[in-house]
Amino acid sequence: MKFGVQLPNFGPFSEVDRLLELAQLAEKAGWDGFFLWDHVAIPERMADTMTVLAAIATVTQRIHIGPMVTAPSRRRPWKLAREATTLDHLSGGRLILGVGLGESEYDFSRCHEATAPKTRAERTDEALAILDGLWQGEPFSYAGQHFQIDDLNFLPRPLGRIPVWVGGQWDNKAPMRRASRWQGAFPIGRGYTLSPDEWRDIIAFVQDQRSEPLEAFDFIHSGVSPNDKEAAQAIITPYAEAGVTWWLEDISPVRMGWALGAPWPEPWAVDQIVERITCGPSMPTGPEKER
Repeated sequence: MKFGVQLPNFGPFSEVDRLLELAQLAEKAGWDGFFLWDHVAIPERMADTMTVLAAIATVTQRIHIGPMVTAPSRRRPWKLAREATTLDHLSGGRLILGVGLGESEYDFSRCHEATAPKTRAERTDEALAILDGLWQGEPFSYAGQHFQIDDLNFLPRPLGRIPVWVGGQWDNKAPMRRASRWQGAFPIGRGYTLSPDEWRDIIAFVQDQRSEPLEAFDFIHSGVSPNDKEAAQAIITPYAEAGVTWWLEDISPVRMGWALGAPWPEPWAVDQIVERITCGPSMPTGPEKER
């Protein structure tokens, strides 16, 4: 299992210098990934996700980075393809692209974008098809219901296959069916946290959808573990045994606030968040997978 930090880039974490310092701190502490939220209308100070990730790529050497998650249905997929390729080159192949339908209130309705889940799902699938086509480095055309491009040839290509992790809510089957076509599944439960038994169901479902084995596929769990290693391992081990390959420490005002018995957005618990990153992963991390 690998371990990452999942951090909102708004409020006190909208300061770019602080985010760069935290990314470097996470790398030094032994985390395998440093991932940022991506919204457009959170009612807080906010830093742009992709711009900050580009800066993080230049001040780190090992740690994986990426948006977790961005919503391709509100993006121009050709622009996202360029951004992702550039981030992949800046980071030396460390980009992971997390995608999902997005939150309507914070990504769509306030900006007068299409809010219907079916429409967002259609646009997401079309955008992902365009990303994959443009990343091949050959002339590519696409004629969909929502997006159309004519004979685009994007160079340079990514350094390798950029992993795409698809988020969604379980037990909604459609997002995990979509995830099965890419490189990772990042589900959450209706109460946010998934149990190890629910993960066994998810992994079985994804396996059933795929024509290829799961060796090169990631299953990503978002959770909260304490600084105490022994207590954390007791929480995390059942997920590893169920087949989860990544644990993302959800260092957010929502999770940290609830852990401290307070509602979001108060308190932000900045000191506790920094301390959690500093303490590093709760379990030893394995060797890096080859891209």
